[in-house]
Amino acid sequence: MPGRIDHIDDVVAALDRLCAADPRLEKVRALAGDVPLRRAEPGFASLVSIVVAQQVSRASADAIFGRLASLVDPLTPHALAADDTVFRAAGLSRPKVRTLRAASEAVLGGLDLVRLCDLDAEQAIAALTSVSGIGRWTAEVYLLSAAGHPDVFPARDVALQTAVGHALGIDPRPAEDALRRIAETWAPHRGVASRLFWAYYRHIRDREGAPPS
Repeated sequence: MPGRIDHIDDVVAALDRLCAADPRLEKVRALAGDVPLRRAEPGFASLVSIVVAQQVSRASADAIFGRLASLVDPLTPHALAADDTVFRAAGLSRPKVRTLRAASEAVLGGLDLVRLCDLDAEQAIAALTSVSGIGRWTAEVYLLSAAGHPDVFPARDVALQTAVGHALGIDPRPAEDALRRIAETWAPHRGVASRLFWAYYRHIRDREGAPPS
């Protein structure tokens, strides 16, 4: 297993290995331009930003999270467990309010979001998805951005489905199960493959499709 993706040099080195293993991706890399590191500090605020980004555009997610962070500073599980007012003011949907409350309670009850980053990917995903409202996409994105995990690919992500379908000539775009099978061929560098195809999505759609990091 490759080491964690902690620096932009790690991204470049992993891209070199990924493209050597699958030469089809050389063209994708050339068109994608800069492939960002996409790292965030592990912890509660990072998880909240990813929950906020579920099933909305990046622009909407940034706006909602910006309002929430301005209303609750610092963004802690104690603060979010206390009052519904901030959720309404930030514009969060009821399902996301329930998820954030469940996440707050889980962290207050002992879920260590920093220590979780040192676990095996499937163990970490299992721990996160045990929290009501947190699915595999949220868990995988957290591992990519907060833990720098080298071999995670969030196949449920619509931007990734769109980008891979466009790049590989798959029409209609591959659904989650099909994309997960495709991504298996990019192991153990699925983390940087995710970053590559988010950058490629930006190239083909002229907007950011990656979740916040």
